[in-house]
Amino acid sequence: MKLNPTKFPASTALLTRSGWSVFIIALLVVCAVAPALNLLVPKDNLLHLSDYAVGLIGKIMCYAICALAMDLIWGYTGILSLGHGVFFALGGYAMGMYLMRQIGTDGNYKSNLPDFMVFLDWKTLPWHWTFSDSFVATLILIVVVPGLVAFVFGYFAFRSRIKGVYFSIITQAMTFAAMLLFFRNETGFGGNNGFTDFKRILNIPIATPSMRMLLFVLTGITLLGFLLMARWLILSKFGRVLQAVRDAEMRVMFSGYNPLGYKLTIWTISAMMCGVAGALYVPQVGIINPGEMSPANSIEIAIWAAVGGRATLIGPIVGAFIVNGAKSWLTVAYPEFWLYFLGLLFIGVTLFLPDGVVGLVKRFSRTDALKSGDRQ
Repeated sequence: MKLNPTKFPASTALLTRSGWSVFIIALLVVCAVAPALNLLVPKDNLLHLSDYAVGLIGKIMCYAICALAMDLIWGYTGILSLGHGVFFALGGYAMGMYLMRQIGTDGNYKSNLPDFMVFLDWKTLPWHWTFSDSFVATLILIVVVPGLVAFVFGYFAFRSRIKGVYFSIITQAMTFAAMLLFFRNETGFGGNNGFTDFKRILNIPIATPSMRMLLFVLTGITLLGFLLMARWLILSKFGRVLQAVRDAEMRVMFSGYNPLGYKLTIWTISAMMCGVAGALYVPQVGIINPGEMSPANSIEIAIWAAVGGRATLIGPIVGAFIVNGAKSWLTVAYPEFWLYFLGLLFIGVTLFLPDGVVGLVKRFSRTDALKSGDRQ
């Protein structure tokens, strides 16, 4: 008797054909269309993309990376963090330290030390500024510092089996404590003013239109790259275990898996993503201060993921654009109502759109498909 060979389930494609088409279109828009509309189209032309729009979209793309990182731990692993702002800020401070060193003697005090250190009568750089003049070392620190902090924190928290609302409260306490620490002048991070007045990056002027557009393109490519990486993680065996941990952690343990390693790994990866987002954010916005570590900022990251739709990957990115687009308009038109709008938006999504905007779109798409099938 001839035996049939064992058939393994076919691996899921990273993206569908239509998915790859959308991805390539997005890549072309970021790398070609947006630069052309900003740099080549005259400013008086209706199709011109203004410098303000470039800066705003670049900033929101940094936020979208944080929302995607939140989706990996909250949407797919069931870990709600209210402290991811600290990882974003750590990456931003690592880049800010390099940018401050790039100022050189062009500061107000004409010193090789940053202006705030001269003002505070510091004579030498603190030890943690040792590698701040190296761009390569800065790139490493942008990833390593948030990752290391997240690893140490996550190891003790997950080993102690802290979860649910208790974990959320602890993460919020962590970011609040970090904010208070960075507010202190003696820590060497600029106190409440932070870092600003950046002039160069890699000895190239940072305020030129070409550099601004280069940072925009790099941010867009990074966001799309992280989206592919997140998709690959979720479709892998690692991702399936994460979702099992989210749905029934005890059953996962009884099946022979140790959730600690999986939770700690995705938690650290998520923190590193936020660190990269913070590093891309700082040169585009031109400032970094302890306010980026405020608990409110971390809560906003969770709101972006909830509004767009958890456990969808694309949803948090959409949510980041919706919320921050509305914020940029409301804070100008109706500044006194912005926080009320944000609160109502979160409550409304929680009560009426548990799957977010993307979930609502999918629901309508399925309904239309069923109706068209009935008509046929």
